[in-house]
Parts: sequence; C-alpha cells; structure tokens
Amino acid sequence: MRAIITNRYGGPETLEFAETDDPKVSPDQVLVRVKAAGVNPVDWKIVAGHLDPIMYVHFPLVPGWDVAGVVEAVGLDTPEFSVGDEVFGYVRKDEVQHGTYAELVAAPVRALARKPASLDWRQAAGVPLAGLMALQSLRRVGVSKGDTVLVHAAAGGVGSFTVQIAVAMGARVIGTASERNHDYLRSLGAEPVTYGDRHRLIERVRQLAPEGVDAAVDNVGGDAVAASQDLLKDPSRLASIVDPGVTERGGHHVWVRPDSADLTELAQLADAGKLKVHIDRALPLAEAAEAFRLSQSGKTRGKLVLDVG
Repeated sequence: MRAIITNRYGGPETLEFAETDDPKVSPDQVLVRVKAAGVNPVDWKIVAGHLDPIMYVHFPLVPGWDVAGVVEAVGLDTPEFSVGDEVFGYVRKDEVQHGTYAELVAAPVRALARKPASLDWRQAAGVPLAGLMALQSLRRVGVSKGDTVLVHAAAGGVGSFTVQIAVAMGARVIGTASERNHDYLRSLGAEPVTYGDRHRLIERVRQLAPEGVDAAVDNVGGDAVAASQDLLKDPSRLASIVDPGVTERGGHHVWVRPDSADLTELAQLADAGKLKVHIDRALPLAEAAEAFRLSQSGKTRGKLVLDVG
C-alpha cells in the first residue's frame, strides 16, 4: 500500500509518500480501506517527538488517528462489522506506528462506528478525534440543559464541535474567536466574543453573562484557564485539552479516548442535522507535509483532511 511515512522525529520535511507493507489484522481488528484521513495537531506533535515521554513510538511511523473508509477484511472475532461496512473512527492504539495516513489501516473495533449517512467521506474523517474530545469534555464538566458554557477557540476543529454539541444539549454557548470568525460562530449557535488578554476577555464575557458562566472548555491554553475560573460559578466545572495544570486549579484535563458508543452518538447528532462539519481544506495524501504546515499555523477554521481513496 501507499502511505505517508517518517523514519525519524522532526518537522513536515521528514514525511515521505512511499510504498509499505499492508497491515496485519489482529483478532479484534478490521481492515479499513481508507477514503479520507483527518488531520489533527497531535499528528505533527507526534512526528516532532512531543509525545515520546508518554507513548511508545516506533519507526517507520505512519501518522494519523482519524479515518473514514470501508471495511475490506475482518479479524477472527469482530461480530460488530462486516466486509463492505462504511465506518469512521479514532484509531489510537496503545503504541504509535501504524496510523491512518495510508490506503489501509487495521483498526480495533472499539475505535470504530458506522459512518454517518449524512456526511461525505471528508466530513466523516474530520469528526472522530475532535468530536470525541468535544463530547467527552462537555460530559466531564456536566453540561446540561440551561447551562451557560464558555468555549475557548470556538471556531477551531474541537471548538466548533464543542459549540454544536453544547447547543444540542440545550446549553447557551459563548465562544471566543477572532472577529473574522464571529459570523461562523453565530451560524453554529454561539454568541461570539473576541480574544484578548485575561482582563479584557473577562469583561467581554461578563457583558453577555453578568453573573458568570456555569461551565467552560479550554481549547487554546494561555490565559484561558485563569480567565475561565474567574468567570465560573463553580471553578471545578472547567475542562482543558491543552493545559494539564488545570487539575491543580481543581479542573479537568481531558485526553480523548476511543469509544465506539460515543462515535455512534456523534453520528446520530450529524444525521439529525445537529452536528455540521466544516472542512477548511482537503489535500491529497501525498501533500501531508503541507497539511502539517497548515495545522501548525493555528489559523484553520474547522477541519483539515487528506483525500486517500
């Protein structure tokens, strides 16, 4: 099969488009013919060596954890899926080597669900990691109907899903973003506020919610944790996907988990018209290095994806 491969830690320049062996399929896995692969910041961070302290990374490495595709073969004990099923998933395994930037990927069934019928391949590939991160973060801080939720970096990949899922839960959402993304946030159901230093941000949010907010999700880091806790009625109802130090303030650091049931819930939201996927840009698999550079810029709105099959 063809895949994106790197043989060492480094930047986008280390990526090669090359031939490699087809993956073996373990008993609890299925072989997926990849149609599209989602691009996430964690992908280039792995290649840069940032996750080396906490995960085993092996070379040659195929990056990528998000996938949408068709089941081509099944393992010895996989009653959940059959050949020909259209699936999507967050294929994070215990060790990092055989990722989704490839024509084929062996995926544990716990990491997959049936593809939302209403989404095309690109859109489906853009959902798993970011959608799961959003859903699991909102659950961690107990968001429910009637809550006012502050979402930082609300126009990004994770942020845009967080906004929509919170709205679907019946919450009022205030989202931070640059002014060029305010109309986009309004289209998702959020009330936008402009980024700024901690004190200016707090002032802007209080203009919309004078009594503060019920819950907050941080997708950007920096002053967001401190600003959120100044605004929260209960400082423990804060989740950050960026700042592990949030736990020292009584909040929650969220590291997304593969979960088939949660993926199914996201698919149901999409098919009910409550979860839209904005694709910022789609590139051919061979241009994965450019996708890394775009992701590193931090200026994308919605999702980046790679077209594979």
